[in-house]
Amino acid sequence: MKLTAPHPTSELRCLWPAAATLGEGTLWSVRRQALYWVDILGRQLHRYELATQARHSWPFDEEISAVAERASEPGLLVTLRSGFALFNTDTGTLQRLHNPEPHQPGNRFNDGKCDAQGRFWGGTMDFGCSRPTGALYRFDAEQRCTLAFDARYAVTNGPTWSLDGRTMFFNETAERRIHAFDFDPVSGELSHQRLWLRFQPDEGYPDGMTTDAAGRLWVAHWGAARVTCHDPVTAEELARIDLPTSHISNVAFGGPQMRTLFITSARFELSAEQLANQPLAGALFAIDIDGPGRPANLYAG
Repeated sequence: MKLTAPHPTSELRCLWPAAATLGEGTLWSVRRQALYWVDILGRQLHRYELATQARHSWPFDEEISAVAERASEPGLLVTLRSGFALFNTDTGTLQRLHNPEPHQPGNRFNDGKCDAQGRFWGGTMDFGCSRPTGALYRFDAEQRCTLAFDARYAVTNGPTWSLDGRTMFFNETAERRIHAFDFDPVSGELSHQRLWLRFQPDEGYPDGMTTDAAGRLWVAHWGAARVTCHDPVTAEELARIDLPTSHISNVAFGGPQMRTLFITSARFELSAEQLANQPLAGALFAIDIDGPGRPANLYAG
């Protein structure tokens, strides 16, 4: 069945001109009615409360890249440069759990999120964005960490899943490729890797992604000042949202009706001239859409 194109129901707005070096890690908390997001290179976790516009930030002593809310305990599972940790936003307590790559000191974690079974999937990448050393790890409720896919990508991003949970999409960002995999929801095993979409040079690089309630994929375009929406089967572009800054890094749906698309951006790698022409680089943006997203999966641990 051909999916219909979504449409914005509001103007794009800047929620937080944070000037983040590398905004990422968008996560809408139904519990808090707030958006969590990070500045990876700025080493900060942010929370934006939509109803009150209140802003909270927590500094870290290393890069923080992705977050997931815990299902039965307060706080978050987070990925730091050196691995997985638990962070309680009420107390500020950080509990380090596991570093799967002590043999890769030049790597760091990047994007990640939970599957419907409550397992967290986190990708690593070369800090310099050039060496093919990235991998994808699965971290379960018992805190067991499994190498799920030895990607050997310079930069990993995603993942996100199809509506039925049987296809996982994962980005080979530096090569402008989005790959699809068959996904076993029970075991978490991946198979049948294939190219789903290749970006052209004028389309930038595929960065963070999310899947909405209709099954459409929304993809941030690093270097191309846009977010696009795609059919999950054909990869056909269904809609495009233009942004006032080039490095668009992540997307997530949230808000009371899950119809607000939150979008992060970055100042990283922009020249002084580009920054002068893009004063909102590194800001958090939002736009309302006529179709809802889905609540983020919670970490089962």
